[in-house]
Amino acid sequence: MKKSYIIGLLVIGAFVAFGASAFKNAAARYVTFAEAKAATVTVQVKGKLDPDSLRLDRQSHALHFDLVNAQGERLPVVYAGPEPANLRQAPEVVAVGRYAGSALEAERLLVKCPSKYEGQGEHPGNVPVGE
Repeated sequence: MKKSYIIGLLVIGAFVAFGASAFKNAAARYVTFAEAKAATVTVQVKGKLDPDSLRLDRQSHALHFDLVNAQGERLPVVYAGPEPANLRQAPEVVAVGRYAGSALEAERLLVKCPSKYEGQGEHPGNVPVGE
């Protein structure tokens, strides 16, 4: 076999391995708060931000806050990145990371934007309803 074929196969193999690794890291699954605490891999948890728990650690520049699920359980989260612009107004936050010690160490925060298009009341009487 020619040397160029071997090098080409090695390069293709390296790209396939890199792509598989990147996909595996990006494909974190949604779990409950209890499952997040027991997990050894990167996971995603969803909850409502408790605005009273939000604080910035001035030494580490990390955000600390609690997520609250539908059952009222709390999950402490630590995020070392910048605070997302609409974090305080978000109806829901998804934290992606690993549980370590006493909190989920988030690598990313996904913030659901409050929709300005949600209905605010009844349909106005002077505007016809589509069929």
